[in-house]
Amino acid sequence: MSELQTSIAALRKSYERAELDEAASHADPLQQFDQWLNEAIAAQVPEPNAMTLATVGSDLRPSTRIVLVKGYDARGLVFYTNYESRKGQELAGNPYAALQFHWVELERVVRIEGVVEKATAAESDAYYDSRPLDSRIGAWASPQSRVISGRGVLVANAAKYGAQFLLKPPRPPHWGGYRLVPTDWQFWQGRKSRLHDRLRYRQDGGGWVRERLAP
Repeated sequence: MSELQTSIAALRKSYERAELDEAASHADPLQQFDQWLNEAIAAQVPEPNAMTLATVGSDLRPSTRIVLVKGYDARGLVFYTNYESRKGQELAGNPYAALQFHWVELERVVRIEGVVEKATAAESDAYYDSRPLDSRIGAWASPQSRVISGRGVLVANAAKYGAQFLLKPPRPPHWGGYRLVPTDWQFWQGRKSRLHDRLRYRQDGGGWVRERLAP
């Protein structure tokens, strides 16, 4: 084992910022998530809306990437991307996915599992139109997840579509929103001595069952 590996193995942190108690948590996981996300925003955590998205392809190999949640309500959590990307192709074949938020500064993790569906065209249009012009052109310019010969391809594509659409690019047919409809939530709060708080909410009929899991 190298000296660097030895130093990594020795890294330790004591989690002592907060606690997560059944009695003090919300009965509805969406309300608990809303509280924690707003606390992360108030604490000025870097990119509090960043989340890891995990999907599984037809070869049964999982893959992850970071996406940004752009909305959430009782229907689920919404993010936007290229439908022809690797994640889009994997979701087309297997709509089950998982999300994870990690707010390091608050010693908190939220894990969400569920089924993914496409957002409506109206939702995707509205969000696309709200984006900066460069981002709207970028959705046309980038053949996401495909091999390209160099950055010049992206620059040339951006120039081409910028000249074509000027200030009013339409939403590309291959770009839009997804909504993950949760079936399982987990909220993890770091605690001292590795005796972390971990609450799971699972669907039971028309409601949610809240239960504590061993960390």
